[in-house]
Amino acid sequence: MSENPATPATDATDATDANAPEAGAPEAGTQGSPAREAASQGAASRAADEPAPRTLGATAVSAATPRRGEPMFPDGTGPAADPAGSHHERRIRSFQPRRSRVSPSQADALRRLWPTWGLDIDGLSRIDLDAFFDGLPVVLEIGFGMGEATAQMAAADPGTGILGCDVHTPGQGNLLGLAERNGLSNIRVANGDAIILLREMLAPASLAGLRVYFPDPWPKKRHHKRRLIQPEFLALATTRLAPGALVHCATDWEPYAEQMLEVLSAEPTLENLHSGYAPRPDFRPLTKFEGQGLDKGHVVHDLLFRRRDA
Repeated sequence: MSENPATPATDATDATDANAPEAGAPEAGTQGSPAREAASQGAASRAADEPAPRTLGATAVSAATPRRGEPMFPDGTGPAADPAGSHHERRIRSFQPRRSRVSPSQADALRRLWPTWGLDIDGLSRIDLDAFFDGLPVVLEIGFGMGEATAQMAAADPGTGILGCDVHTPGQGNLLGLAERNGLSNIRVANGDAIILLREMLAPASLAGLRVYFPDPWPKKRHHKRRLIQPEFLALATTRLAPGALVHCATDWEPYAEQMLEVLSAEPTLENLHSGYAPRPDFRPLTKFEGQGLDKGHVVHDLLFRRRDA
């Protein structure tokens, strides 16, 4: 697989700034959030600085827990704690970074696979998706938790690349491990703020789809402004979708489902593929989290919208 390719962003995007918070076995030497919501410093700018990716048969690295305030991956071989740093504006976010305990196997996967399968959302460069995914059409998934459903979808559709965006470090490591063990060369992992990824690092009309499954519902009324699916977010995201691209959202929180349906229906560049909510499509696996919600009597709503041709 190719090294993380990116080119410096040379033009400002015309998208509205969002005020919402928020695999065949890989070749040797190459690589590829449960935050319920949530890309890459280019090879040209960092290839000379970062250590060469380790081969997939490398000895496992121990996962010593860093002291408070210390970076988890000080050698730069894993996701950064704050990839965008202070060079991007502060605003309400839809997620809380969760750098909780990483298991030895997750840390090993991150150290070995991050240099070519992972990318930090620093907002400083434009990602070349064709090079990063070897020419596959790419779907962006925001908030993949521990990555089990993402891995299942990647296995079922090897002709589509999945760019998973999250801030949950254990989940990032778990997904990379799943990709390696199951020979999924169509998965890449982005660490950081999806708004910055969309606005600064993805080209217009570059995505074949957008998936947002079970984002944090922020149930308290005073927190509704933190929900990801807002008009401002969609105004930005739809500029990155190619004509015909599918937008698929799912939630088990009824009030949030109603908001999603209202906001998605009001976006003029999108058309609903159903008269209201959609039946769960076969390609979206039943997740452990979803099963727990169903056991509690929650009703899961799917929403399927398509980017209009004009």
